[in-house]
Amino acid sequence: MSISMATATTVKKNSSGKLPDGTAVDVYTLTDGGYEARITNYGGTLMSFKAPDRNGKLADVVLGFDDPQGFYENFNGKQNAFFDALIGRYANRIGGASFKLDGKTYHAPQNNGPNTLHSGMHGFNNVVWQAKHLADGVELTYLSKDGENGFPGNLTTTVTYTLNSGELKIEYSATTDKATVLNLTNHAYFNLAGEGNGNVLHHQVTLHASKFTPVDNTLIPTGELRPVDGTPFDFQKAIEIGARIDGDDEQLKRGHGYDHNWVLDSQDGKLSEAADVYEPNSGRVLKVLTTQPGIQFYSGNFLDGTVKGKAAKTYGRRSGLCLETQHFPDSPNKPQFPSAELRPGQTFHSVTVYSFSTR
Repeated sequence: MSISMATATTVKKNSSGKLPDGTAVDVYTLTDGGYEARITNYGGTLMSFKAPDRNGKLADVVLGFDDPQGFYENFNGKQNAFFDALIGRYANRIGGASFKLDGKTYHAPQNNGPNTLHSGMHGFNNVVWQAKHLADGVELTYLSKDGENGFPGNLTTTVTYTLNSGELKIEYSATTDKATVLNLTNHAYFNLAGEGNGNVLHHQVTLHASKFTPVDNTLIPTGELRPVDGTPFDFQKAIEIGARIDGDDEQLKRGHGYDHNWVLDSQDGKLSEAADVYEPNSGRVLKVLTTQPGIQFYSGNFLDGTVKGKAAKTYGRRSGLCLETQHFPDSPNKPQFPSAELRPGQTFHSVTVYSFSTR
């Protein structure tokens, strides 16, 4: 089944069999202008993204697995790295696996030391979303019921992926019938040299952020907004990831490299450029634009070579990087951070664009 309308994008839906629990899943292939994105309704996962290099040679620049079943095994295994999935209800960490809202304490799963990471092992990444064809993409919807993973409210979330030439746009919206907290993102792992093709230490990164949120020894923000000037966290001008990643810095040691939230300079909720990544050998460029206030830059420090990905390739340490647009980690416990609360009658809405090109 395919759709081709006013846009040049084609969308093809293919059955991908069943998950080990018997649930049928599908894969949607979006193609336009020499670019291709593959998305499954299992976890709303971006399975692959093919982009040309400066010579026009295509490569898949997203780490992951060949089929939804591979993602299922990873998401339900000991080495869950949340590869490429939609993350919710609360992306990133919540300190102490609990938060207060309107005077009531709520408890979320404890799966990262004493904390909650990405809402536990069975968050939005580990469910099958209802899918609908769009002319240039796919719309995914999931109802998270009141009390799921400890979060209050029946929350209806809709995420659309659309592809137009080299721009993959992810649009999030959500409503609730009870006050809740919400932080949605995509956890794609990128390697612009091509997935499985070495580490990302020579990728050059720019982050449009003059501050970041330092963390304690369990990777929970302390509440400080610290200037990046004069620190290894200064990416205001392009610099190789590997230039300072193993420096003698307490924050780097706590994250085993970069695993921190940057406070974006643009805080007005308008779509603005947050990050630029350049891989010099291929010439591929990834620009990230978002309406969100923060971006988590993760340099793949905890990948350890035990995960075998596409075509049985081994994903070693720092073989991929993540740029997760988001609210700040632990915002429900940090009233000084931008609020992540969502209440009845309100509609959460955010947009992130991954824009690919070459130079």
